[in-house]
Amino acid sequence: MTSSEPQRGEIWWVQFSPTIGDEMQKNRPAIVISADDLTRLKLRLVIPITGWKPTFASVPWLIQLEPSTHNGLTKVSTANPLQTRSIALERFNVQLGMLEA
Repeated sequence: MTSSEPQRGEIWWVQFSPTIGDEMQKNRPAIVISADDLTRLKLRLVIPITGWKPTFASVPWLIQLEPSTHNGLTKVSTANPLQTRSIALERFNVQLGMLEA
């Protein structure tokens, strides 16, 4: 799955490094949440995704995501809105899929 520029609801591999402190690092999936008409700046607002751990069930802001062919995830994961970031288009690598309704 590929698109010219990331769109709202899509899941992409994103290069988050370099980072500082407790920011999520490395290459990982992320959900694009910025509006599609955000074209003036070459930035997108994203929520990083990481692997699910049972201890996350008690953290109210973490959102569990089940893998599917539609979203492109290969394991149970979690979206972490606390780590929402605005990132440059150059950090986007490959589109994995799309969020389901």
